[in-house]
Amino acid sequence: MDTNRKEGTKHEIKGAVKEAVGKVTGNTSKEAAGNIEKNLGKAQKEVGKATDAVRDAVRKDNKSK
Repeated sequence: MDTNRKEGTKHEIKGAVKEAVGKVTGNTSKEAAGNIEKNLGKAQKEVGKATDAVRDAVRKDNKSK
């Protein structure tokens, strides 16, 4: 598994927590920062999935030769 998947998940969770804390406390800057971090984590996780897919495709292609 690509490290971007793991790190992206961590950022996604951390961002969601920050966003929730910001909402509860009325801190709009913390809420916005959490939302940004959450969405960047989602994007990073998708990059990791794509990297894994490419790696698997290359392995499969190399085995068929």
